[in-house]
Amino acid sequence: MELRQLTYFEAVARCGGFTRAAQQLHVAQSAVSAQIRALESELGVTLFSRTTRRVTLTAAGARFLEHARAALSELDSARGEIAELSDVLRGRVAIGATSVLGPFDLSAALAGFHGRYPGVGLTLRSGLIATLLGRLDSGEVDLVLGPIHDDLPARFAAGQLATESVVLVLPPGTRPITGLSGVREKAFVCLAAESGLRAILDDAAKAAGFTPQVLFETSSPASIRELVSAGLGVALLAQSAAERDGPPIQICRLEPAPAHPPIGLIQHREHRLTAAARACRRHLLESAA
Repeated sequence: MELRQLTYFEAVARCGGFTRAAQQLHVAQSAVSAQIRALESELGVTLFSRTTRRVTLTAAGARFLEHARAALSELDSARGEIAELSDVLRGRVAIGATSVLGPFDLSAALAGFHGRYPGVGLTLRSGLIATLLGRLDSGEVDLVLGPIHDDLPARFAAGQLATESVVLVLPPGTRPITGLSGVREKAFVCLAAESGLRAILDDAAKAAGFTPQVLFETSSPASIRELVSAGLGVALLAQSAAERDGPPIQICRLEPAPAHPPIGLIQHREHRLTAAARACRRHLLESAA
């Protein structure tokens, strides 16, 4: 049994005749008829009832059609997967990631992806989420990993990777506290005013009945930790950032704890991902799961 015979058989069944099937297949009608006769001979059954006016499937032909279409569908799927794999192996992926990713281990996930697709080039850019979303808009990056804020514009689609918590960090040796109001008179260290962390701080302080005095602005959670460790102020910080190795700090879990947006994988709805970027997206989501 040959693939060509299955293709011709399915075309005759779908078109309702040999002539129309031959026209659609761009082959001679005699070639179609010969292949169908050879297929019937091999199977030992008649697949079509032929009259001068019409061609219809026999009971055996109708049953065989189900299997033929399933086989052709599987073959088309296999061809598509092989073609996509070929595209993946030649591709490049640009990823933007914030420094706060909760418990999600991006380095390990990318190492796993590289092991599966060693020929794919990877570019990793870091920054604040607003900056990275701008790069996603411009097409500089294919995917962004970072916090999914409630005001994420509708042009972006996001899938959750991990959850994150917010803690209060104090200079080392400071007496622990459980309420944010306990540091209302302290100087705060935070990211820039347009950052998500600043919004979290402002909302939490408002709920505690005061306006935080941010005397030190910095560009990364790591530098927040350094400034707090040096005794220049206190700060709210993502728990994952506070628990990393670094300068000593005092970590306090607040009651109630300020909400932190989930960590997600973000893509642009209007930008079609390359085969390599689609493969990377699947791998990152699988790694999170």
